[in-house]
Amino acid sequence: MQKSSRLAIYALIELASNPERQISTAEIGEKYRVSAHHLAKVLLTLGRAGLVQSIRGVGGGYSFTGNARRITLFDVISLFEDTSTSCKLTAPNVATSEEWALFDISKEINDMAMSTYRSITLATMLKQIERHEKARARKVPHA
Repeated sequence: MQKSSRLAIYALIELASNPERQISTAEIGEKYRVSAHHLAKVLLTLGRAGLVQSIRGVGGGYSFTGNARRITLFDVISLFEDTSTSCKLTAPNVATSEEWALFDISKEINDMAMSTYRSITLATMLKQIERHEKARARKVPHA
């Protein structure tokens, strides 16, 4: 998964966790240790897709406008990278049996990954994060 796709997922999760709140690129960038400039490009793409809205001015930022129960990781990733499951063999007419075998396995792995990304929504991710945070809180002794 490319960096832009990961940033987009992080930003959407951050925004979808509290859709009424407006969050600046600087705030999101600081949390995920990325440049606000690069994140702004990602958010621009998400805005064009109708997933976030930009609010200008003092106290502005971005807010979530999508539906967390319907937006899948695949939907987000496909905004930033080629998600076709077609793998390419550089010279299929002269490929060896070993090259074909590796090609077939790679294609199967890619197909499974894309299928999984299609089945996981932002709402599912938010629940996973909540479970992780609860488990982490149980393991950390309180002062």
